[in-house]
Amino acid sequence: MSGDLLKMLLNGTKETLYMVSISSIIALILGIPIGISLVVTDKGGIYPLIKVNKVIGIFINIIRSMPEMILIIILLPLAKLIVGTTLGANAAIISISIGLAPLIARIIENSLKEIEFGKIEAAEAMGATSFEIITKVLIPEALPSIIRGITIAIIGIVGFTAIAGAIGAGGLGSLAIRFGYQRFRTDILIGTVLILLVVVQLLQFIGDFIARLINKKRYKFE
Repeated sequence: MSGDLLKMLLNGTKETLYMVSISSIIALILGIPIGISLVVTDKGGIYPLIKVNKVIGIFINIIRSMPEMILIIILLPLAKLIVGTTLGANAAIISISIGLAPLIARIIENSLKEIEFGKIEAAEAMGATSFEIITKVLIPEALPSIIRGITIAIIGIVGFTAIAGAIGAGGLGSLAIRFGYQRFRTDILIGTVLILLVVVQLLQFIGDFIARLINKKRYKFE
């Protein structure tokens, strides 16, 4: 492997990991409260607000219905407003974060709704507040499922960064398109694919490991 190829792959990997890590953090910050609100405000929830719930659900569905490339393009003006440019990793992070937050919200919602209602009733009977029910009953009980779901979402972000590379976001996606495809560099295409495979496998392994660890600790103390 030549030195220039290794340098390009290394820089592309750094940019991709930067986009994935920052986008994941922002998407989690946005998506987790939205997901919790969907459960809390739903019919039969601990603080039912049906109209609010429907509005949030429609907003999430609108964003999730958009193809990733179109969503990135639509959010370019917002990216320019926030980071001052429509090119580069920082601009892509804005689109990726907003695009993945609704998915994380749905993952949180589905995970929390798997909790037996009897556990919520028991907490209410013991005088637990809404906040305590969320933080001490819902989230701890659903945590393994949430971790597995978030792992899938973060892996989706890896794919999102590759698509964003087509419009100047940088990273391995941009490297594969500009050098691998357009300049017929098969070695670069193969290199980017192999690195992405390794990244995805590592993310899946870490997510599964954390989920199993939480389950083991839970069963140990039950």
